[in-house]
This record gives sequence, structure tokens and C-alpha cells, in this order.
Amino acid sequence: MMFSRRAFVATIFACAASLTAALPAAAQTVGKDYTPVSPVQATDNPAKIEVIEFFSYGCPHCSDFHPLISAWAAKLPADVVFKRVPVTFNRAAWTNIAKLFYTLETTGDLAKLDGDVFKAVHGERVNLFDERLINDWVTRKGVDPKKFGETFNSFGVVSKVKRGDQMAQAYKIDGVPAIAVDGKYLVGGKPFEEMLAVTDKLIVKARAEKSGKK
Repeated sequence: MMFSRRAFVATIFACAASLTAALPAAAQTVGKDYTPVSPVQATDNPAKIEVIEFFSYGCPHCSDFHPLISAWAAKLPADVVFKRVPVTFNRAAWTNIAKLFYTLETTGDLAKLDGDVFKAVHGERVNLFDERLINDWVTRKGVDPKKFGETFNSFGVVSKVKRGDQMAQAYKIDGVPAIAVDGKYLVGGKPFEEMLAVTDKLIVKARAEKSGKK
């Protein structure tokens, strides 16, 4: 399942409503399993197979997907690099929770609080779309409020959010969760287990392409 731009209106004022919208049917069925990325996107390290999860803390399906993809990512082979990119779709509310992700990553608190953010938004209905309420929440979670506040609005975090949006546009991300493989292939709009199974196959395909075995 996938959460799209069309679901934003309901989520802005009610932490996360379960509205769904999938990618166009044609985009989901190209090659039966995946959508080719056009143009192909450069990756940070050509020697590695780059896998990117595009997501948002505001997306209820991303929340459901999080335990599965986290367990899957923990078992990836050494030649695969897994990254997560929060998308905003140019909405202020999702910009704040994208900043929350990058701030926790920078302060070293992401591993501890990553799952708690999803739980707070979707299980406890905590409004983590508002900067003041975000600060209150992380403080209760034991994060240094001064350090967090300085990082949240820092040039580095703001730049990462903008870069994430640029990547989402380049990959033509219309809904989340979505998985990109090696800058070439996009998987989305499928049951979660199927998404991961297809991604596994695309990793094998990308590995063969890197070794010259088409």
C-alpha cells in the first residue's frame, strides 16, 4: 500500500489519517514488478548497490512497513547500502517531521527514537507536525532540548530536507513507501512482503549489471 500527495489535507490537522492512493496502474505494472527510473539517477558510491526507502513519519503505511523493512535492511549483504529519505511533497507539516528525522540522525538519537516517532504519530496521535510540540516530545524522551533545537533549524538539516525533496522529484515519487534500487528501479504500490521480494530480485539484477553480466 502507498500514501500519496492526495492524503495530505487530512493529515495536516489530524496527525495521520489513513487515506490511501496508489501510483498509476501503468507505473506499477511496467516489467510486471517495477518501474524503470528515467533518467537513471547517480548514486553516492558506484561500487555499492544503493537501496533507498522514500518514506514519511506522517504516512500510516510507512509506519506499518517500518518493522518489516528495518528487519530486512539489517540482513543486507555488504555490497548493498541502505538509505532512508523522508519526503515532504512541499507540505510544511511533513517538512517538520522530515527535519525531525535528520535532527535525530545528527544528534545520534535516531536509533533509539525512530520507532517511537511512528508510534507517537499513529498509535498515540501525538501532533509531531508542530515544531514546539516536537521539541516538547523529544525533551520528554530524554533528548537535550538545546542541542536538538539548534540542530533542528540548522543549515545542515534544512539542506538535507531540500536534497531529499530534490531526490523525490528526480525519482518521480508520487507516494510512499517506495523503494529505489541503484538509481535504476522503483518499487511501490504493492503488498509489503512483495515489495521486499521484488527489491531482493532487483538487487541481484543490479549486482549482475555491475559485474557486466546482463
